[in-house]
Amino acid sequence: MLSGLIRFCLEQPLVVVLLLLAIVAGGMLVAPFDWDLGDMPRDPVPVDAIPDIGENQQIVFTEWMGRSPQDIEDQITYPLTVSLLGVPGVKTIRSFSFFGFSTVYVIFNEDVEFYWSRSRLLEKLNSLPAGTLPADVQPALGPDATPLGQIYWYTLEGRDAEGNPAGGWDADELRTIQDWQVRYALMAAEGVSEVASIGGFVREYQIDVDPDAMRAHRVTLEEVFRAVADSNLEVGARVLEINQVEYFVRGLGWIEDVADIEDSVVKSIDGVPIRVADVAHVSLGPALRRGALDKGGTPAVGGVVVVRYGENPLQVIKNVKAKIDEIALGLPRKTLPDGTLSQVTVVPFYDRTGLIHETLGTLDTAISEEILITIIVVVFMVMHLRSSLLIAALLPLAVLFSFGCMKLFGIDANIVALSGIAIAIGTMVDMGIVLCENILARLREAGEGESHMEVVFKATNEVGSAVLTAVATTVVGFLPVFTMTGAEGKLFGPLAYTKTFALIGAVVVALLLIPPFALLLFPASGGSVGRRLGRLWGRRPRLAQAWRWTLNLAVIVTVAIMLAGHWEPLGAERGALRNLVFVLGVTLGLLLLFTLFDRSYERVLRWCLRHKLFFLSIPAVVLLFGASVWLGFDRVFGFVPSGLAHVGVEPATVRSTTLWSDARQHLPGLGKEFMPPLDEGSYLFMPTTMPHASIGEALDVLEKLDMAIETVPEVELAVGKIGRGGRARAPPPRSRGGGGINNHTAY
Repeated sequence: MLSGLIRFCLEQPLVVVLLLLAIVAGGMLVAPFDWDLGDMPRDPVPVDAIPDIGENQQIVFTEWMGRSPQDIEDQITYPLTVSLLGVPGVKTIRSFSFFGFSTVYVIFNEDVEFYWSRSRLLEKLNSLPAGTLPADVQPALGPDATPLGQIYWYTLEGRDAEGNPAGGWDADELRTIQDWQVRYALMAAEGVSEVASIGGFVREYQIDVDPDAMRAHRVTLEEVFRAVADSNLEVGARVLEINQVEYFVRGLGWIEDVADIEDSVVKSIDGVPIRVADVAHVSLGPALRRGALDKGGTPAVGGVVVVRYGENPLQVIKNVKAKIDEIALGLPRKTLPDGTLSQVTVVPFYDRTGLIHETLGTLDTAISEEILITIIVVVFMVMHLRSSLLIAALLPLAVLFSFGCMKLFGIDANIVALSGIAIAIGTMVDMGIVLCENILARLREAGEGESHMEVVFKATNEVGSAVLTAVATTVVGFLPVFTMTGAEGKLFGPLAYTKTFALIGAVVVALLLIPPFALLLFPASGGSVGRRLGRLWGRRPRLAQAWRWTLNLAVIVTVAIMLAGHWEPLGAERGALRNLVFVLGVTLGLLLLFTLFDRSYERVLRWCLRHKLFFLSIPAVVLLFGASVWLGFDRVFGFVPSGLAHVGVEPATVRSTTLWSDARQHLPGLGKEFMPPLDEGSYLFMPTTMPHASIGEALDVLEKLDMAIETVPEVELAVGKIGRGGRARAPPPRSRGGGGINNHTAY
């Protein structure tokens, strides 16, 4: 079947061109890179910085204001937990009870679909038997997002026309703008699940009753409460028809200011109304808060944008920024006493766009540098420019093919998934080199009357099975990774998929696309520029040979200049010339070393065959040394007894020697880390105070820590948060009581 496919592609170049266009067009339409293709409809692969290895969970959030954690646990958390255990697909349930609210984490099996689990939870919550929860309690589902969904943090600040901080806004004003303008606008952005507010003060009507006045007027607290509740409503009646026109009858009673509450009648004694103002003091004040935000030692007001499950985080961030630009001019503004015009501005302090672009840049850099290195290596070793270009074209085509497969199989692009493509680059290049080198060799050996197509077909068919077997071996070797589940599967599964996609794409391009283009680019005489010029110039082959060497050398230098400018191994401050000399020295030095080894390989092989025992001891030593580095010297050589009495060594002296002690010290074994290190330019610092610390005390500590962190020269900004804000995802476990500092982030 492979031979038939190769011959079909050689005989049908139009089909090959259509296949090439399909791979290029399909890959560009779904590529995660931020490409502008004009009017072409783009549907890129969802891209994020790191893989989401969180569990398949849903959150049930319940508020019961003013209740102690014990009351919350007994009357809300425990009844909900036991009721939700019967939901299909539930793996386990974890719950937390705090002051005033409860959070229940329902962990589902990995094979349960995300929105299906939400539907089952909603059905269960709506069918809870009467009396399961207190009458005034209503549980609600958390946002349809994952713990990794917090993609954009921002603060609201007053800025002047030049964008400099101007101030002039109180914390309650900023919180009101955040809750009623900015939050709703950003929630309208495509792909946003929720926007949670943090910091500032929420305005509320506060009624401070006077016990003496209540006793004098014989008014109870319940009567005051009922009077205020009854005054804050509207009543609808029927319609009146007057002069053939219908008029709706309504009783308008919504509270609009403090005076409306003060004038509310509590009761009437002997025809004298007792108002709320007679027994209480009514004012506007800040609501009780359980969280705060600090920026550089100054209290701040802001919010966090949470991306919806399954959406493309990079595209959602773009949508959020577009929405911010849309509402920027409409945000409130005021003129300060000094004449400065201060306008509320959305100022981000965490934007995942930079980290995502760095993730994509990793693959972009790897592909670009690998293409340049491939051209240098092939031109130097094979002395054939067109074959190097053909092999280099294999890489982007295979990557575009893998992007199409990622979109088809629902694999998101992140640092681990894209590393699978980067890992496969070396194998992909090997396929092209083996194929092109064999085609060139067979073309040079071909007779005068032999068909050009037959030579290319036989050359491709000779190595096609070997290439296919090598790729199949690599794919089969990754089968254990495909079977991983849980966090391990979510972390390493995409790598196995993308590496397999890239290898399959490389096989398709190498065996089906390269032969037809080699038939076009490699002439029957062997493809040598020198031979063609030799026939063209008659008896001047030396000139043609010199021209070939000059052209190849010029290509090597040109590509090295591009590689040095792209790579800059010594740093930009060393200058372009030094970087170029370093790149040429390292590259050509290695290539010369490989050339010398290639020419002396026969002699080296004969020597190894004559001295088999000595030669095999070398890999044995390397194997033992590698095992000692990996597992530790003491563990690898644990079988060695404490003494060697049969050779005259006293017991307990072998392990006490200096050599053994030094080996144990320098080879303790490699540590283990589940998550790879990721440097996004910020540090997360999570200090804690006593659980019973007040929010004022915790905020004071928070401000001092922010100011201290910002004194570090390398730190640009320090932002701290305590407690909880809105409902976005889970409230941190450390937000007990009013204190407990949650986190600090330094940028």
